[in-house]
Amino acid sequence: MNMKQFVLSLLMSLAIFSISEKAMAQEEAVADSVAVEAEEEAIDMNELIGHHISDSHTWNIFSNKKADGEEFEIKIHLPVMAYYKGSFIFTTSASFENGGTVEKNGNVFYMEHDKLHVKGSEDKPFDFSITRNVVSMMMSCALLLLVFVGAARSYKKSPVPRGGNSLVEMVVLFVKDIADDQIGKEKSGKFTNYLLTLFFFIWFNNLIGLIPFFPGGSNLSGNISFTAILAIFTFIVTNWNGTKGYWKHNLTVPGVPALMKVILIPVEIISMFTKPFTLLIRLFANITGGHILVLSLFSVIFIVHSYAMAVPSVLLAFLIFTLELIFGALQAYIFTLLSALYIGLAVNQEDHHE
Repeated sequence: MNMKQFVLSLLMSLAIFSISEKAMAQEEAVADSVAVEAEEEAIDMNELIGHHISDSHTWNIFSNKKADGEEFEIKIHLPVMAYYKGSFIFTTSASFENGGTVEKNGNVFYMEHDKLHVKGSEDKPFDFSITRNVVSMMMSCALLLLVFVGAARSYKKSPVPRGGNSLVEMVVLFVKDIADDQIGKEKSGKFTNYLLTLFFFIWFNNLIGLIPFFPGGSNLSGNISFTAILAIFTFIVTNWNGTKGYWKHNLTVPGVPALMKVILIPVEIISMFTKPFTLLIRLFANITGGHILVLSLFSVIFIVHSYAMAVPSVLLAFLIFTLELIFGALQAYIFTLLSALYIGLAVNQEDHHE
């Protein structure tokens, strides 16, 4: 090999090495960008799931991206009503879009993560806005009235139920049997209407929450404030109707040594509050968990960036969604059954100790 050939081969080797380095650098850059995009989409999926299961001042009907990348949305702006230190505002959530604010009597109101705040103050305003969950609750109440008023009118015409009224009668008798079994036929009549309202109200709200498009898609039964109020109602009904023996057992624990009462009385008093607490946590956790599971299965498609995951993800999500239709009625049944059980223990406990 002469000097000319040696120099030529050296230059070609350097050129190939340079090209290969650039190619590797481009591959790494593409891999990094894909990883960043995957991470961003994963974060977006988390935000999407969080937005779905949380309450909101707007109701999204449709959203998509145009060809130019601009976001296109169709949504309903719900009323925003709040009070703060003499300042009362009445507007809609549209006023707070894109960082918008509302000023009233020197107080500047703004919204962050669907929560209303006042600039320069750590105190939150008293917010009694009509949110998505509130609208969902109104719809379930209207549906309850529609179903039962229609059933009552139908029975006036004919004592034989027809069509959908047959299903209503079957469920009503089912709940009545729960009341009779847990409370007793002699005393259940006083509480049957409450238990019927409880069952149908929870069931209808669970069904509305499973509708994936407007006017469904809310997560009212997965809101801990909602489940807490229902549990408080059961707590009040239970303890208000408690017999003398029920209160004597909880507050004095008759028939046990005095030393044991020091331990048992606090336990009995605490159990009065843990019963409704288990009611609210069970309903809240099961409904919220079901929604998160369905959305997470759909999100797998976008997280792994593979169309191959579409079929198994959609099938699994559909299976869980079908089970949630059953769980919606099951959770209403469990809440009603335990409420009837607690009421039965309170109204039937007699004083057997002198």
